[in-house]
Amino acid sequence: MTTKLPRKDVVIVGFGWTGAIMAEQLTLEGLDVLALERGLWRNTSTDYAVTNAQDEVRYRYRDELFESLSRETLTFRNTQDQTALPMRMLGSFLPGTGVGGSGVHWNGQTWRFLPSDFQARSHNEERYGGDAIPEDMTIQDWGVTYDELEPHYDTFEKICGIAGKAGNLNGRIQEGGNPFEGPRSSEYPTPPMQMVKAPMVFADAARELGYAPFPGPSANMSQAYTNPLGVQLAPCTYCGFCEKFACGNYSKATASTTILPALARRDNFSLRTGAMVLRVLHDGKQATGVEYVNEEGQVFHQPADMVILAAYITHNVHLMLHSGIGQPYDPATGQGVVGKNYAYQIVSGVSVFYDDLAVNPFIGAGALGQVIDEFNGDNFDHSGLGFIGGGYIAQWQTNGRPIESHPVPDGTPKFGLGWKQAVRDSYNHTIKVGTHGAVMSYRSNYLDLDPTYKDVYGRPLMRMTFDCKPNDIAMSRYITERATEIARAMGGREIKVSQAKVPYDIAPYQTTHNTGGTMMGATPQGSVINRYLQSWDLPNLFLMGAGAFPQNPGYNPTGTVAALAYHSAKAIREQYLRNPGPLVQA
Repeated sequence: MTTKLPRKDVVIVGFGWTGAIMAEQLTLEGLDVLALERGLWRNTSTDYAVTNAQDEVRYRYRDELFESLSRETLTFRNTQDQTALPMRMLGSFLPGTGVGGSGVHWNGQTWRFLPSDFQARSHNEERYGGDAIPEDMTIQDWGVTYDELEPHYDTFEKICGIAGKAGNLNGRIQEGGNPFEGPRSSEYPTPPMQMVKAPMVFADAARELGYAPFPGPSANMSQAYTNPLGVQLAPCTYCGFCEKFACGNYSKATASTTILPALARRDNFSLRTGAMVLRVLHDGKQATGVEYVNEEGQVFHQPADMVILAAYITHNVHLMLHSGIGQPYDPATGQGVVGKNYAYQIVSGVSVFYDDLAVNPFIGAGALGQVIDEFNGDNFDHSGLGFIGGGYIAQWQTNGRPIESHPVPDGTPKFGLGWKQAVRDSYNHTIKVGTHGAVMSYRSNYLDLDPTYKDVYGRPLMRMTFDCKPNDIAMSRYITERATEIARAMGGREIKVSQAKVPYDIAPYQTTHNTGGTMMGATPQGSVINRYLQSWDLPNLFLMGAGAFPQNPGYNPTGTVAALAYHSAKAIREQYLRNPGPLVQA
């Protein structure tokens, strides 16, 4: 039996970063906003207290902050001729559950994309010719530009108190910042984090080779900060438990530590936890609400004038497909858009081993590091290289967690006394240099509904078909060579190169950034949502998150995910509420 509830102006599905941003923005207009979160309420000061937050077994290996794969998972395969199987271990992306979503356990590396990233197809065709883009590569322009998003990047950085150094202020290149970034309207709200030994060694070597290292933009606080909503954040203590962990010290910007304290004081906002949304209800022309089930198994119909999907990207796609909204993508014909252009990122690394240099890896933070951006996006000439795209090269000192972190040189035994001795000798004397690269979208990489397996609610599981393609692998090999050159210049005893592994394996941890499936664009034939994240099919339905990305650039996505949400909220507040309907005429 389904219980029908009183109507709301807005219902938001998922309460992570974008759910909080949209709720904060739309309650300013006096709208009655309800957020539905499938997970639990968690209090920063008690649930994430510093006395338990550094429990590596509890959070890293028992996945306490991540969704339970025994209740909800997806099936995976590399190619269409394989049978996809349900995943019982996910390492390459970590969907969060609970208030704050995946933003609770992020590292805090907060980037802006390059201006050319938003014109991936037209820019590359113009510079390198149409032949630079293979026939089966399905990249496209976003339908929105960097200049349009710049004010919204700025807003998010001020909400979070991002620590960094501008490299381009209103078109003027700034010493010490990223010289390749798009023009910024203002400096970062807080100065860069204090650097420790390892990133300084990397920066010195990079500088000697002619590159321009700069401090990574960080949502870990370099100093005390009060954001525009009046919420206070505390200086980071460099404990090194950021990624896969929550921060009980209020030193990492999350939805719970920057927006929720202000939002919770508004009478026109409510948050319902333990509410798993099963489908979006609609009449073919408008979304009419959502159906959800609570922890007791009771099913509810929540009517609403506007529905905003702010769940993890695979869940947004799943809800669209299961709700029958939009045309599912068919890789055989290339027709349809829902599930199309799924993409991931590709990473590699080089470890430098020293005899005497002590780096104290346990002193760290999720976004504490130095970066070079010479080989990202189209910051370098790709003529004759056989690929497009790129990535950054960085030295992040994020942690030295005792269970997870045990670097050893090539030739070390896999277990036993030899392995133990190598761990003892290397733990405090190793610096890792990483690459973080883009992945282009392809016709054969996509999301759809699995024909065999169902979830605990009886719905078909999401099926993922994905593998890295020659363009991505060639790009990764190229920037790994550049990272190796820097590593050799860092003066260690020996190095160890770890190339990106193919075929793609979904189980081990790599990066956590997947994109696409509900991509944005200029036409309903080529995208699921328009430039304001509004569904082409149901104009009162908006979809947040990295699912909007038509391909995956070489940066961490959260800054752009948030900027897109603010861009959408502005359009809703200034245009849609005055004249509800399509914000872009197709």
